[in-house]
Amino acid sequence: MLSCVESSAPVTGAPPFDSSRAFGYLERQVSFGPRVPGTKAHDEALAWIMAALRENTTFVGTQPFRDVFSGSEQDMQNIMASFYPENTRRILLCAHWDSRPHADQDPDTMKREDPVPGANDGASGVAVLLEVANALKLKKPPVGVDIVFFDGEDGGSENKPETWLLGSRYFARTMPSSFKPSEAILLDMIGDKNLSLSRDYNSLQSAPELWSKIVKVCGQLNITIESSEIGILDDHVPLIERGIPSVDLIDFNYPSWHTVSDTPDKCSASSLEKIGTLVLNIIYGK
Repeated sequence: MLSCVESSAPVTGAPPFDSSRAFGYLERQVSFGPRVPGTKAHDEALAWIMAALRENTTFVGTQPFRDVFSGSEQDMQNIMASFYPENTRRILLCAHWDSRPHADQDPDTMKREDPVPGANDGASGVAVLLEVANALKLKKPPVGVDIVFFDGEDGGSENKPETWLLGSRYFARTMPSSFKPSEAILLDMIGDKNLSLSRDYNSLQSAPELWSKIVKVCGQLNITIESSEIGILDDHVPLIERGIPSVDLIDFNYPSWHTVSDTPDKCSASSLEKIGTLVLNIIYGK
């Protein structure tokens, strides 16, 4: 494990990140229940996320699609928001907003058909980006920013990679050729109290310059990065395949992954603040 040395926070003029409000966003999502496509909780979370985004930009919409999620056809929607669309130099920020329909990794075999609350696996990334959206309204960044919340990420089956990442695959497949963000940052499972970012091989190969910047800021924010590389299949992979240099910020060493114990008490406002501040310093350091 590589433990970055703590120093002063980066000086880029980035707005502050409100960790308390971000953690409230995490808790609010979980309060709807598991955000599984085809459920009332999914519908309610969709409306709430869109309303939260509209507080900061008028450029908010959805990208509906239909696919097989966890064995049955479901209607799903990616949620998209743009900030400062007049700026042709852009960065894409992403997370998935759905949650897993069954806790297949739960140590209690009787609970493996129960849905996952998804506090860290889904809600944490959305929470950080909703607070980033608040910051973007406070001060114009040097680049335009697009935020996409992918649906249908977490309904896949083991040994069937094509059944995962439905929203990001659809987004990448239908993305107009005119949409050319310089790079993308994906947030997934970044709320863990014991935050330690994984070193993803796909991210390093796709976006070495962006990864280098991230490592530098992690040192300034005392964010630990694992020393060993692993290859992670996540929503950044379809973006990479479409030609967008992309980095996945993820803590894959999370004991409550795909269990019914993925609840807000396993997460912390401090971890959300670290990742939110990291993202803002990347954006405002352009």
